[in-house]
Amino acid sequence: MKRLKAILSKVLGIEEDAITNETSPSNVESWDSFNGLMLVSELEKEFNVRFTMEEITAVKNVRDIKESLRRRGVKLHE
Repeated sequence: MKRLKAILSKVLGIEEDAITNETSPSNVESWDSFNGLMLVSELEKEFNVRFTMEEITAVKNVRDIKESLRRRGVKLHE
């Protein structure tokens, strides 16, 4: 989860310690549509995956991102 938190922290400008499974656009002011696209781009680059538009629009929080990555075989260490 360290790599995921580092990306979230960089893109959203928040502290890694503040990131939980419940971190979402509804509780992070900087998680707007532009930063959402930046986040997708950075995640795809870092983990060498591609998300579908359905997955991107279905993400509601960090837990959803982790699930999408796991479905692609990405191992995240908690």
